[in-house]
Amino acid sequence: MDIMENFDDIRPYSDAEVTGVIGRLLKNDEFFEAIAKFQLPRLSNWVPWLAKKLVKRSLRKKLSGIKSIDDVQDVIVVFLERILQTTTSGLNESGLNEISQNTSHLFISNHRDIVMDPALVSYLLQHSVHGTVQIAIGDNLLKKEYVSDLMRLNKSFIVKRSLQGRDKLLASKQLSQYIHYSIDKRNNVWIAQREGRAKNGIDQTDPTILKMLHIANRDSMQKMTLKESIDKLRIVPVSISYEYDPCAEMKARELYEVDKNGRFEKNKRSDITSISKGMNGEKGAVHVNFGTEIIAIDNDPINIAQQIDEQIVQNYKLYPSNYLAYEKLQIADPSIGSELKEMNVDFKLIEQKRTEFEHIYEQINEELKPYFLRMYANPVINKFQY
Repeated sequence: MDIMENFDDIRPYSDAEVTGVIGRLLKNDEFFEAIAKFQLPRLSNWVPWLAKKLVKRSLRKKLSGIKSIDDVQDVIVVFLERILQTTTSGLNESGLNEISQNTSHLFISNHRDIVMDPALVSYLLQHSVHGTVQIAIGDNLLKKEYVSDLMRLNKSFIVKRSLQGRDKLLASKQLSQYIHYSIDKRNNVWIAQREGRAKNGIDQTDPTILKMLHIANRDSMQKMTLKESIDKLRIVPVSISYEYDPCAEMKARELYEVDKNGRFEKNKRSDITSISKGMNGEKGAVHVNFGTEIIAIDNDPINIAQQIDEQIVQNYKLYPSNYLAYEKLQIADPSIGSELKEMNVDFKLIEQKRTEFEHIYEQINEELKPYFLRMYANPVINKFQY
């Protein structure tokens, strides 16, 4: 049996499957309705049939010529560049030139946006001749068949988060084997450092992810140590920084609800709304830093997680929005750290952005403001603690 058959239910689609999947999408009215709501929100609310008709005509034209995964990537690049032009003041990167182009890597990044984080990493790698990445995506986001089809066309593989007990263990082993297989086959891979976005602005790697990465070799004939498994994957930590988070108020609301009621209940559209806001909302400047390859210091997943965290936190680009939020918190609570004037920061740039930040801050509901400020200030607090 071909080893790839072991991964049929989680792997990205292959070139041979593209035509069939595209055909399935072009027959799915729910797919057209969803895209219409995303691309033409006002028209979808007022004249939904017309919005769907326009989207259907446009997509049939764009997708009819797609025959391979590379063709899909070409369409996505055009779409992403349009997003960058309309919702950011610029995308910059650092560290990418230091990464070897002769080997594949597992890129582990902080997680602020559901779609944009892996999209930016893949885009920058593709434009630097490193090739795109295969992307880990949770099955909680794939409740609709057309969403799963779209993601797997875009080189995504599925993380089965909804399982329990023995099934969850077997799924973790399959996932671990697939990631190692992909790296061995010279495919770059992206995963987030933890399950779910860091809504409070604190970037911490979950050691459980490192344990998962080890399962494939722990239970194999080779019986590698954790350190050997991690080193084999050539992990590169990635820090993704957004000047402004389009989902900031939604994240603050979730944190507030958890504090007040002990939980936050998502509705059916929560994830889709987050994806839409993250892609279409104003982000200001965006920076992606590629760190240096991790060489595990020992076999303790907590220590290795700290290695990754140190790079992600130290390489995270701080913007005036971060410093201005920190300033407000520090005045109210000096115990969080030094005054802003004692830090080596560009006060001229900070002052240039003060009015802009204050305008955004004033739009936030009063009860959410402390959570909003923490979200932006925590990267400053964490960086100066290392």
